Amino acid sequence: MPDEWSLDYARLATAAAVPIERDILRISGPEAGTYLQGQLSQDVERLPIGTTAWSWVLQPTGKVDALVRVTRTADADWVVDTDGGFGDALLKRLTRFKLRTKADIEPLDWRGLALRGADLPAAAAPAGGIAADAAWPGLPGVDLLGEAPVAPEGVPTVAADLLEVARIEAGIPRMGAELTEATIPNETGIVDRTVSFTKGCYTGQELVARIDARGSNVARHLRGLLLDAPAEAGEALLAGDRQVGSLTSVAHSPALGWVALGYLGRNVAPGDSVSAERGASGAVRDLPLR
Repeated sequence: MPDEWSLDYARLATAAAVPIERDILRISGPEAGTYLQGQLSQDVERLPIGTTAWSWVLQPTGKVDALVRVTRTADADWVVDTDGGFGDALLKRLTRFKLRTKADIEPLDWRGLALRGADLPAAAAPAGGIAADAAWPGLPGVDLLGEAPVAPEGVPTVAADLLEVARIEAGIPRMGAELTEATIPNETGIVDRTVSFTKGCYTGQELVARIDARGSNVARHLRGLLLDAPAEAGEALLAGDRQVGSLTSVAHSPALGWVALGYLGRNVAPGDSVSAERGASGAVRDLPLR
Protein backbone atom coordinates (compact mmCIF):
# COMPACT_ATOMS: atom_id res chain seq x y z
CA MET A 1 0.00 0.00 0.00
CA PRO A 2 1.49 3.41 -0.93
CA ASP A 3 2.76 5.49 1.99
CA GLU A 4 1.68 9.09 2.58
CA TRP A 5 4.91 10.43 1.01
CA SER A 6 4.19 8.60 -2.25
CA LEU A 7 0.54 9.64 -2.18
CA ASP A 8 1.44 13.30 -1.70
CA TYR A 9 4.00 13.02 -4.49
CA ALA A 10 1.23 11.77 -6.77
CA ARG A 11 -1.00 14.65 -5.62
CA LEU A 12 1.73 17.12 -6.60
CA ALA A 13 1.47 15.86 -10.18
CA THR A 14 -2.30 16.40 -10.26
CA ALA A 15 -3.19 19.22 -7.84
CA ALA A 16 -1.43 20.23 -4.61
CA ALA A 17 -0.40 23.32 -2.64
CA VAL A 18 2.96 23.92 -0.95
CA PRO A 19 3.91 26.93 1.22
CA ILE A 20 7.07 28.48 -0.23
CA GLU A 21 9.58 31.11 0.82
CA ARG A 22 9.96 33.91 -1.70
CA ASP A 23 11.52 37.32 -1.07
CA ILE A 24 9.54 39.95 -2.91
CA LEU A 25 10.20 43.54 -4.02
CA ARG A 26 8.04 46.16 -5.71
CA ILE A 27 9.72 48.54 -8.17
CA SER A 28 7.55 51.47 -9.22
CA GLY A 29 7.76 55.02 -10.48
CA PRO A 30 8.01 56.96 -13.74
CA GLU A 31 11.45 55.54 -14.59
CA ALA A 32 10.99 52.07 -13.12
CA GLY A 33 10.63 50.41 -16.51
CA THR A 34 13.71 52.08 -17.96
CA TYR A 35 15.68 51.18 -14.85
CA LEU A 36 14.67 47.51 -14.85
CA GLN A 37 15.31 47.29 -18.59
CA GLY A 38 18.93 48.15 -17.90
CA GLN A 39 19.28 45.70 -15.01
CA LEU A 40 17.37 42.56 -16.03
CA SER A 41 18.13 40.19 -18.89
CA GLN A 42 14.48 40.05 -19.98
CA ASP A 43 12.66 42.66 -22.04
CA VAL A 44 10.49 43.77 -19.13
CA GLU A 45 9.11 46.86 -20.86
CA ARG A 46 7.41 44.62 -23.41
CA LEU A 47 5.70 42.52 -20.74
CA PRO A 48 1.93 42.98 -20.91
CA ILE A 49 0.31 43.97 -17.61
CA GLY A 50 -0.49 40.87 -15.56
CA THR A 51 2.18 38.67 -17.13
CA THR A 52 5.40 37.20 -15.80
CA ALA A 53 8.89 36.35 -17.04
CA TRP A 54 12.00 34.80 -15.49
CA SER A 55 15.17 36.87 -15.65
CA TRP A 56 18.73 37.25 -14.43
CA VAL A 57 20.15 40.06 -12.38
CA LEU A 58 23.86 39.93 -13.18
CA GLN A 59 27.15 41.29 -12.00
CA PRO A 60 28.93 43.59 -14.49
CA THR A 61 31.16 40.58 -15.22
CA GLY A 62 28.12 38.59 -16.36
CA LYS A 63 28.01 36.20 -13.41
CA VAL A 64 24.86 35.66 -11.35
CA ASP A 65 23.59 37.99 -8.67
CA ALA A 66 20.07 36.54 -8.69
CA LEU A 67 17.53 34.54 -10.66
CA VAL A 68 14.27 36.47 -10.39
CA ARG A 69 10.72 36.40 -11.61
CA VAL A 70 9.32 39.74 -12.74
CA THR A 71 5.59 40.44 -12.96
CA ARG A 72 4.21 43.61 -14.47
CA THR A 73 1.27 44.78 -12.37
CA ALA A 74 0.66 48.24 -13.93
CA ASP A 75 2.17 50.59 -16.51
CA ALA A 76 4.90 51.71 -14.09
CA ASP A 77 4.80 48.96 -11.48
CA TRP A 78 6.63 45.63 -11.34
CA VAL A 79 6.89 42.92 -8.67
CA VAL A 80 10.20 41.04 -8.58
CA ASP A 81 10.58 37.88 -6.48
CA THR A 82 13.46 35.53 -5.78
CA ASP A 83 14.27 32.52 -3.61
CA GLY A 84 13.81 33.05 0.11
CA GLY A 85 16.90 34.28 1.92
CA PHE A 86 18.24 36.26 -1.05
CA GLY A 87 15.93 39.27 -1.00
CA ASP A 88 18.23 41.49 1.08
CA ALA A 89 21.13 40.93 -1.31
CA LEU A 90 18.85 41.61 -4.28
CA LEU A 91 17.56 44.82 -2.68
CA LYS A 92 21.10 46.04 -2.06
CA ARG A 93 22.17 45.15 -5.60
CA LEU A 94 19.25 46.95 -7.25
CA THR A 95 19.54 49.97 -4.96
CA ARG A 96 23.27 50.28 -5.63
CA PHE A 97 22.70 50.65 -9.37
CA LYS A 98 19.63 52.91 -9.12
CA LEU A 99 21.52 56.16 -8.55
CA ARG A 100 19.16 59.11 -9.24
CA THR A 101 16.57 57.14 -11.19
CA LYS A 102 12.95 58.04 -10.42
CA ALA A 103 12.01 54.58 -9.19
CA ASP A 104 11.12 53.30 -5.74
CA ILE A 105 12.23 49.86 -4.53
CA GLU A 106 10.43 48.45 -1.50
CA PRO A 107 10.35 45.00 0.11
CA LEU A 108 6.88 43.46 0.41
CA ASP A 109 5.84 41.50 3.49
CA TRP A 110 4.10 38.82 1.45
CA ARG A 111 3.89 35.06 1.73
CA GLY A 112 4.00 32.49 -1.04
CA LEU A 113 1.89 29.46 -1.88
CA ALA A 114 2.93 27.18 -4.75
CA LEU A 115 0.18 25.39 -6.66
CA ARG A 116 1.34 22.52 -8.84
CA GLY A 117 -0.31 19.86 -10.97
CA ALA A 118 -1.93 19.10 -14.30
CA ASP A 119 -5.47 19.25 -12.88
CA LEU A 120 -5.32 22.48 -10.89
CA PRO A 121 -8.56 24.48 -10.74
CA ALA A 122 -8.43 28.14 -11.65
CA ALA A 123 -6.72 30.15 -8.91
CA ALA A 124 -7.34 33.85 -8.32
CA ALA A 125 -4.60 36.13 -7.07
CA PRO A 126 -4.85 36.89 -3.34
CA ALA A 127 -6.29 40.30 -2.45
CA GLY A 128 -3.65 42.92 -3.22
CA GLY A 129 -1.24 40.23 -4.48
CA ILE A 130 -0.43 38.37 -7.66
CA ALA A 131 -0.72 34.95 -9.28
CA ALA A 132 2.64 34.39 -11.01
CA ASP A 133 3.32 31.74 -13.62
CA ALA A 134 5.42 28.94 -12.11
CA ALA A 135 5.28 26.20 -14.75
CA TRP A 136 8.25 23.84 -14.73
CA PRO A 137 9.12 21.39 -17.52
CA GLY A 138 6.59 18.59 -17.14
CA LEU A 139 4.75 20.24 -14.23
CA PRO A 140 2.21 23.06 -14.66
CA GLY A 141 1.94 25.53 -11.82
CA VAL A 142 1.27 28.98 -10.44
CA ASP A 143 2.58 30.75 -7.33
CA LEU A 144 0.20 32.88 -5.29
CA LEU A 145 2.06 35.79 -3.69
CA GLY A 146 0.40 38.13 -1.24
CA GLU A 147 -0.40 38.83 2.40
CA ALA A 148 -2.63 35.78 2.82
CA PRO A 149 -2.62 33.41 -0.18
CA VAL A 150 -5.11 30.55 0.05
CA ALA A 151 -5.32 27.38 -2.04
CA PRO A 152 -8.45 26.75 -4.09
CA GLU A 153 -11.05 24.61 -2.39
CA GLY A 154 -10.24 20.92 -2.54
CA VAL A 155 -6.52 21.33 -3.27
CA PRO A 156 -4.52 19.54 -0.52
CA THR A 157 -1.35 20.90 1.05
CA VAL A 158 1.77 18.71 0.85
CA ALA A 159 5.25 18.91 2.38
CA ALA A 160 7.78 21.41 1.03
CA ASP A 161 10.32 18.58 0.67
CA LEU A 162 8.21 17.17 -2.16
CA LEU A 163 8.44 20.42 -4.09
CA GLU A 164 12.22 20.15 -3.79
CA VAL A 165 12.01 16.67 -5.36
CA ALA A 166 9.92 18.08 -8.19
CA ARG A 167 12.33 20.99 -8.67
CA ILE A 168 15.28 18.63 -9.07
CA GLU A 169 13.36 16.39 -11.46
CA ALA A 170 12.45 19.45 -13.55
CA GLY A 171 16.03 20.75 -13.58
CA ILE A 172 15.20 24.16 -12.11
CA PRO A 173 18.27 25.81 -10.52
CA ARG A 174 17.95 27.35 -7.05
CA MET A 175 19.80 30.24 -5.47
CA GLY A 176 22.46 29.03 -3.04
CA ALA A 177 22.56 25.57 -4.66
CA GLU A 178 22.95 25.62 -8.44
CA LEU A 179 23.23 29.42 -8.51
CA THR A 180 26.07 31.27 -6.79
CA GLU A 181 28.14 34.35 -7.52
CA ALA A 182 30.46 32.10 -9.57
CA THR A 183 27.69 30.84 -11.90
CA ILE A 184 27.45 31.88 -15.55
CA PRO A 185 23.84 31.85 -16.85
CA ASN A 186 24.80 29.86 -19.96
CA GLU A 187 25.83 26.92 -17.73
CA THR A 188 22.33 26.46 -16.32
CA GLY A 189 20.38 25.34 -19.36
CA ILE A 190 17.64 27.94 -18.88
CA VAL A 191 18.97 30.88 -20.91
CA ASP A 192 16.19 30.39 -23.48
CA ARG A 193 13.63 31.14 -20.72
CA THR A 194 15.49 33.95 -18.98
CA VAL A 195 17.22 36.13 -21.59
CA SER A 196 16.07 38.40 -24.40
CA PHE A 197 18.66 38.71 -27.17
CA THR A 198 16.71 41.44 -28.97
CA LYS A 199 16.42 44.09 -26.23
CA GLY A 200 18.89 46.85 -25.46
CA CYS A 201 21.88 46.71 -23.14
CA TYR A 202 21.72 45.54 -19.54
CA THR A 203 24.31 45.00 -16.83
CA GLY A 204 26.28 41.81 -17.50
CA GLN A 205 25.01 41.40 -21.07
CA GLU A 206 28.37 41.11 -22.81
CA LEU A 207 29.40 37.73 -21.39
CA VAL A 208 25.98 36.11 -21.90
CA ALA A 209 25.70 37.35 -25.49
CA ARG A 210 29.28 36.40 -26.39
CA ILE A 211 28.92 32.84 -25.10
CA ASP A 212 25.56 32.42 -26.86
CA ALA A 213 27.08 33.64 -30.13
CA ARG A 214 29.76 30.97 -29.77
CA GLY A 215 27.23 28.18 -29.35
CA SER A 216 27.08 28.22 -25.53
CA ASN A 217 30.37 26.37 -25.38
CA VAL A 218 30.92 26.69 -21.63
CA ALA A 219 33.27 24.59 -19.51
CA ARG A 220 30.48 22.93 -17.52
CA HIS A 221 26.75 22.24 -17.78
CA LEU A 222 23.98 21.61 -15.28
CA ARG A 223 22.91 17.96 -15.58
CA GLY A 224 20.50 15.59 -13.93
CA LEU A 225 21.65 12.39 -12.26
CA LEU A 226 19.99 9.18 -11.14
CA LEU A 227 21.93 7.80 -8.17
CA ASP A 228 21.94 4.30 -6.74
CA ALA A 229 22.47 5.48 -3.13
CA PRO A 230 22.19 8.64 -1.01
CA ALA A 231 24.68 11.44 -1.54
CA GLU A 232 25.11 15.01 -0.39
CA ALA A 233 25.31 18.35 -2.13
CA GLY A 234 28.93 19.43 -2.45
CA GLU A 235 30.32 15.96 -3.11
CA ALA A 236 32.75 15.72 -6.00
CA LEU A 237 31.67 13.74 -9.05
CA LEU A 238 34.29 11.41 -10.50
CA ALA A 239 34.92 9.62 -13.77
CA GLY A 240 37.36 6.96 -12.68
CA ASP A 241 39.80 8.82 -10.43
CA ARG A 242 39.31 12.16 -12.20
CA GLN A 243 37.00 14.84 -10.80
CA VAL A 244 34.57 15.98 -13.48
CA GLY A 245 32.07 17.99 -11.47
CA SER A 246 30.13 18.28 -8.23
CA LEU A 247 26.66 17.69 -6.83
CA THR A 248 24.48 20.70 -6.03
CA SER A 249 21.14 19.17 -4.92
CA VAL A 250 20.01 15.67 -3.94
CA ALA A 251 16.61 14.25 -2.95
CA HIS A 252 14.70 10.98 -2.92
CA SER A 253 11.95 10.65 -5.50
CA PRO A 254 9.16 8.09 -5.01
CA ALA A 255 9.20 7.55 -8.79
CA LEU A 256 12.90 7.63 -9.67
CA GLY A 257 14.83 6.90 -6.48
CA TRP A 258 17.74 9.19 -5.62
CA VAL A 259 17.74 12.16 -7.99
CA ALA A 260 20.29 14.94 -8.16
CA LEU A 261 21.50 18.02 -9.97
CA GLY A 262 25.14 18.81 -10.52
CA TYR A 263 27.57 20.62 -12.74
CA LEU A 264 29.64 18.39 -15.02
CA GLY A 265 32.44 19.22 -17.42
CA ARG A 266 31.45 19.54 -21.07
CA ASN A 267 33.20 16.25 -21.89
CA VAL A 268 30.69 14.36 -19.71
CA ALA A 269 27.52 13.70 -21.69
CA PRO A 270 24.06 12.35 -20.88
CA GLY A 271 24.33 8.57 -20.85
CA ASP A 272 27.73 8.56 -19.17
CA SER A 273 28.30 7.16 -15.68
CA VAL A 274 29.95 8.97 -12.78
CA SER A 275 30.42 8.30 -9.09
CA ALA A 276 30.11 10.54 -6.06
CA GLU A 277 33.15 10.75 -3.80
CA ARG A 278 31.41 8.92 -0.92
CA GLY A 279 30.44 5.95 -3.05
CA ALA A 280 27.13 6.49 -4.83
CA SER A 281 27.14 5.73 -8.55
CA GLY A 282 25.18 7.85 -10.96
CA ALA A 283 23.86 7.87 -14.50
CA VAL A 284 24.00 11.29 -16.20
CA ARG A 285 20.70 12.35 -17.74
CA ASP A 286 19.28 15.20 -19.78
CA LEU A 287 16.91 17.53 -17.96
CA PRO A 288 14.10 17.32 -17.08
CA LEU A 289 14.44 13.90 -15.46
CA ARG A 290 10.67 13.27 -15.82
